[in-house]
Amino acid sequence: MTEVWLIRHGETAWNAEKRFQGHLDIPLSPSGVGQAFRLAQRLARSGFAFTSLFSSDLRRARETAEPLSAALGLPVQTSPLLREIDVGALAGLTRQEAEAHYPEFFRKALEDPWYTPRPGGESMADVARRLQAFLESLPLGRHLVLTHGGVVRAALKLTLNLEGDSWRRFHIPNTSITRLLFPQGEVLTVSDAAHLETWADWLSDESLK
Repeated sequence: MTEVWLIRHGETAWNAEKRFQGHLDIPLSPSGVGQAFRLAQRLARSGFAFTSLFSSDLRRARETAEPLSAALGLPVQTSPLLREIDVGALAGLTRQEAEAHYPEFFRKALEDPWYTPRPGGESMADVARRLQAFLESLPLGRHLVLTHGGVVRAALKLTLNLEGDSWRRFHIPNTSITRLLFPQGEVLTVSDAAHLETWADWLSDESLK
């Protein structure tokens, strides 16, 4: 059995500003660094054993993987197959700016969000193809995979064989965990970010002293 824990990277300044990032190498914000450490603490205490730790080769994913590597004693293996969708000319723009500059793309994407490529970039179908290649390369075991929101949505569409644009309705928070079984086509959890919830603070051992 191959169990894959897909984890979105921590927050970046551009996430907070709602800018398209794509393949641009944006670092984590201070908030994102904190999210990464809380994720690492949670998984270190989880009792689960992991076979390997993979990461997108983009900086925001690698920086999220580093605390996990230290906490779990697993080396980080990077792969460009796990990169976010290449948004091409949209990189650095807000949604409002992008719609003003590329109205024809947004018109086409509304009709066919899966196969319409970003101007000068990829389509979601392109992302799914490289993700499929990555998943097929995994050996049996339980694998941690640090990646991006678009990749997680593509994984859910592939795994559940979702129709239409229903894959777009999943909210994938920063450092959330989505667990799936491959190639069985089963999803165990979606967007689990309990380590970021406020109740996690007062449930800590520190509060019991």
